[in-house]
Amino acid sequence: MLSLILCAAGSGTRAELPENKILHALNGLPVLCHSLSAFAPYADEILVACRQEDEAKIVPLLTPYPNAKTVEGGKTRAESVFRALKAATGDIVLIHDAARPFVSAQIIENCVGSVKKYGSGVAAVPLSDTVAHAADGRISDMPPRDGLFALQTPQGFYREPLLSAYTRAFAEGREREFTDDSGIYASYIAPPCIVRGDPANKKLTYREDFMPAERVGFGIDTHAFAHQDEIDRGIARLNLNYITLCGAVIPSDRTLVAHSDGDVAIHALMDALLSAIGERDIGYHFPDTDPALKGISGMILLGRVADMVRAKCFRVVNVSISILAERPRLSPYIEAMRENISRALCCENVAVAAGTNEKLGYVGEGRGITAFATVLLARA
Repeated sequence: MLSLILCAAGSGTRAELPENKILHALNGLPVLCHSLSAFAPYADEILVACRQEDEAKIVPLLTPYPNAKTVEGGKTRAESVFRALKAATGDIVLIHDAARPFVSAQIIENCVGSVKKYGSGVAAVPLSDTVAHAADGRISDMPPRDGLFALQTPQGFYREPLLSAYTRAFAEGREREFTDDSGIYASYIAPPCIVRGDPANKKLTYREDFMPAERVGFGIDTHAFAHQDEIDRGIARLNLNYITLCGAVIPSDRTLVAHSDGDVAIHALMDALLSAIGERDIGYHFPDTDPALKGISGMILLGRVADMVRAKCFRVVNVSISILAERPRLSPYIEAMRENISRALCCENVAVAAGTNEKLGYVGEGRGITAFATVLLARA
């Protein structure tokens, strides 16, 4: 029988939220619901260690899980786990931070399998960054990172040995020395075994952790082909021999009406990026009334938008652009367009497609070009 202990008794003050962070919505559901759902197929018993003041809000979330109940948490994590261990009935117990809602089935199965084979199983990921000891803001030494791991949850054990370890730690007044279950187990029972965790299995701690890890943006732009009177009035460029799309210069018998270089595809892409980071559109950031932007390259403006994306701590994962144009023929220039965007955004996953509008509408009549763009951003 497998008992799951969800540690949910913290206040979450570092998250700067008006409520316990495990009750805060993430992708439409409270964080606690994501953790409950992840373990439900495996746990015969679920114990949620929580504060008394949160119990009235937590109990309704347990309705879909008839094998779940609350246990009054303590002032420390160790005290909460100790109380839950004494209430648990399973021979195997998994302890998990309720604020780690991204745990995968593979991690859970790895932990349970390790407990059955070795008596313990602690999710962990090897450290990839250089680590250092520091005091008073100065590095004192830098231990080698080989063999160093960041411990996560779940942490699994046979219940009786772990309960014995907790009982001894509290009897000796040492419980505050340990930051998790593996430390107490290691001190009183045996060195615990680690299993492969996942960097995605992160604990939600700060306010920014509750922001979506990925964002999608969509942009659309249209430019008309110029008439001679527009050229005479200075609305369109004098050079009628080319247009610019995704930074590629493409021969054309007519130019596009624009204050800048008229790169309609880049403009759509810029709007997609700006929408993904919650910014206003390109007309706001780069108005056509600004003389400094007269004839400016869309690639230069794209670079400025890319800086805004990085400033918001996001990176571009995927770009998809679709261009509707009856003329000129774009297929010979698709690869150059794709490479230009890939370099500008440091993104390999770039797709550019071009098609006609089957002679329908202003595009089909050759009076203009429309471009659509979608982007996927991920937290850097």
